[in-house]
Amino acid sequence: MTTKTTRAVGVDIGGTGIKGALVDLAHGDLLSDRVKVATPPGAQPDDVLAAVRVVLERLGVTDADVPLGVAFPAIVRRGRTMSAANVSEKWIGFEAEKFFEDGLGREIHFANDADVAGVAERRYGAARGVDGLVILTTLGTGIGTAMLYDGVLIPNSELGHLQRAGKKKDFEAVAAYSAMERDQLTFAEWAKRLQAYYEHLQFLFSPDLFVVGGGVSKHADQFLPLLRLDTPIVPAVHRNNAGIIGAAALAVAGEIDTELLPEATPLVEHATR
Repeated sequence: MTTKTTRAVGVDIGGTGIKGALVDLAHGDLLSDRVKVATPPGAQPDDVLAAVRVVLERLGVTDADVPLGVAFPAIVRRGRTMSAANVSEKWIGFEAEKFFEDGLGREIHFANDADVAGVAERRYGAARGVDGLVILTTLGTGIGTAMLYDGVLIPNSELGHLQRAGKKKDFEAVAAYSAMERDQLTFAEWAKRLQAYYEHLQFLFSPDLFVVGGGVSKHADQFLPLLRLDTPIVPAVHRNNAGIIGAAALAVAGEIDTELLPEATPLVEHATR
């Protein structure tokens, strides 16, 4: 499948902020300044829709000529949100894609926020050209995950919620970046928790590469070198813009299509530590 479309809009809805930008699909670069507005208190559907309208108006792309992708912090199945992370519980079981399409008067592509970050890193970032299984994790308020096998997305993996043997709290509760802030941990102390988490993922899935995203990835040099894994682990290239870029990419393709990937050689070597 090929397309003549060279740009699209990506909107990334989060629990605290809603971000959007115009994206160059050939290179995964932002063609506009990133627009960000606060997520409305309570994150009710109507209020979130109104905030998305504001983002599109500020970007000057309210018409349907430019494809639009929207990322959302929830399990997304056939356009319906099946969970609610840091947003209103009204989103659970909600026909979100249709709601946005009706409210914006245009077609969109709607997907889980961690999944679209994985798309961005596969197409334009740290997972570009990497065969086999790649697991991207976003470390923030929670732990989002995306799994890609030979460039094909396995959606809604939610591996942050893996249970710890004999413990009441899952890995997200103790290893997310929010847990580091809450418990006032140093990077070295937090890395011990991350070590247990990534070791568990490694044992269960034997991935070829871990990619670590989220805002904290800009500090990757302070914690990734402390991890001792058999799987290569690298920071995401696009960090907090990955949701915008991946949503824009999916607005055109609708799924990861390796024929649309730029010619590339792997950015990481498959070498064990």
